[in-house]
Amino acid sequence: MADYQEAPLASRPKTLDPSEYFSLSLEQRRAEEDRAALRANLKRQYQLQLNNPHRKELIEDPALTRWVYARANPYQFFRPTNKTSLLGIMFGVVPLFSLYYIFKTDRVWTDSALNSLMFLPKIIQKCYILSEMVS
Repeated sequence: MADYQEAPLASRPKTLDPSEYFSLSLEQRRAEEDRAALRANLKRQYQLQLNNPHRKELIEDPALTRWVYARANPYQFFRPTNKTSLLGIMFGVVPLFSLYYIFKTDRVWTDSALNSLMFLPKIIQKCYILSEMVS
């Protein structure tokens, strides 16, 4: 703990804060011990299932099952936030308007260029102008 150096953009974790590390209340220590005991018990049960030589079925992990279900059904668990709204606008609305602008300006530019005979070679432009004068 003495050689821990704080990162420039991150604060010190609460578990490594010296003022919090040694001055835990009895309730906080008991809660941490209970959580550690629960984790140790779950780990022991998993290790027993994993190392059972007579195992015939798969080991079911409820957390993994919940995660797979949430990944398979994203719309039931969708929460609209500022980030999702911004992403929806950036990938849904902005491309439509930008493509409309590109196609519209290209069409206007092409029409004006064709009307001014900019694309035609010089000899054809002269012939076209002469034919316009004659008729």
